Amino acid sequence: MALAVCLLFDARSERAVRRLWDRLEEGGVPTLRSHTHGRHVPHLSYAVLREWCLDDVRSAVEQVPDGGPVELSFDGVGTFPRGRTWLIPAMDANVVARQARIAEALVATGAQLHHNYLPGAWIPHCTLAPRVQLAALPKIAAAVNDVVPLKVRADRAALIDSGTGERWPLGHIP
Repeated sequence: MALAVCLLFDARSERAVRRLWDRLEEGGVPTLRSHTHGRHVPHLSYAVLREWCLDDVRSAVEQVPDGGPVELSFDGVGTFPRGRTWLIPAMDANVVARQARIAEALVATGAQLHHNYLPGAWIPHCTLAPRVQLAALPKIAAAVNDVVPLKVRADRAALIDSGTGERWPLGHIP
């Protein structure tokens, strides 16, 4: 499938996103909670790779300086093609620069970075539901509007295989 470099949320923030997933699932909207292997976690991806060598990627990411925890405010809902819905974060220049450093380090390993994660093309987001029918958008908008602004703290990072849910925690937050 794909390998992602992800910011992971602290316990309070993760519970808040999971509660939103639960509310949508109860309303008949399949979310990441029930998608594929069922091991998805609330996150924000810095990068998604199509081809990679895990050892090279891990080494490259570990060499990117520690940026410390990231505070985010999710303030709305967005959609991507093929029905992916997501929370829209307010983003500061520091986090955008951190993402660009990660992308550059990954490309330098020879890994194939998904084109949506190239510096300048990245749209930061936290996925709610991967394949939403148009008729479900009002339910999603109503659920999101009940919780925004949703303040979250990313206090750790990991490499995550989206196909299996396997995680390799990182020693710092790039």
